[in-house]
Amino acid sequence: MSSSSPVLCGRAVPAPGAPPVPISQAEFVLFQRWILEMAGITLPGTKQALVANRLARRLALHGLHSYRDYFALLQRPGQAAEVQVAVDLLTTNETYFFREPKHFDFLRQQALGARGRAQPFRVWSAASSSGEEAYSIAMVLADCLGDATPWEVMGSDISTRVLQGAQRAHYPLERARHIPGHYLKRFCLKGGYEYLDTLLIKHPLRRRVNFRHINLNAPLPPVGAFDVVFLRNVMIYFNQDTKREVASRVLAAIKPGGHFLVGHSESLTDIVPGVQPLAPSIYRKLPG
Repeated sequence: MSSSSPVLCGRAVPAPGAPPVPISQAEFVLFQRWILEMAGITLPGTKQALVANRLARRLALHGLHSYRDYFALLQRPGQAAEVQVAVDLLTTNETYFFREPKHFDFLRQQALGARGRAQPFRVWSAASSSGEEAYSIAMVLADCLGDATPWEVMGSDISTRVLQGAQRAHYPLERARHIPGHYLKRFCLKGGYEYLDTLLIKHPLRRRVNFRHINLNAPLPPVGAFDVVFLRNVMIYFNQDTKREVASRVLAAIKPGGHFLVGHSESLTDIVPGVQPLAPSIYRKLPG
């Protein structure tokens, strides 16, 4: 049996595990422009190898010889599913439970202040990736508000692939290193046997989190108004114009007096008007 690459449509295609087809500078620019238009994400020139690595298997699957051929495939009518696959592959999704703990301390304060009110306390994890942030939020709200005060958590992402993982709520145990011990016992199940070194979010908490597919680079669907929105470690991938557009859309979904949380390396200063900085990366939406 030969160990050479398989041939599809008369052309050699990399075997699984083989080095990816080289991507030219011109091809990389095509995908730079495409993902900027689709998702608002700016890919720096240093990401050329990443694009090649992530898309190489799609070339192999479709029997294509070059990234230009794959780009042409994405432009054809009826390729919405493949377009979503490509978006999923080119969007970075890295997170873990209780990332940036000061934000969750702040959330706890806000939730405790909402105790006893009739209207739901609503929080949006606006780039929730595989769900760790949304479930971290839900743990805090369940602890602070319980069933006495209504509360809701919505998680959203542009990637359908990571949203499917978020809905499964099954994670490597290593991602749980920042979950407080009493939350681990109360809200998580530790896996055994073939699920060793994993955890599952318990069903009562899972059902309190609603995940939706939302592209922040497009007009938002009806989502209602939120008391707190987490949009963290996302705008670093946007250019200045896209930052303004996305921040304005998200701010419109925050109640007056509500709060907008960004990553510690991000800022809303000179990006969007109508917010008051309270602490690094924490902003309050001004009334009016």
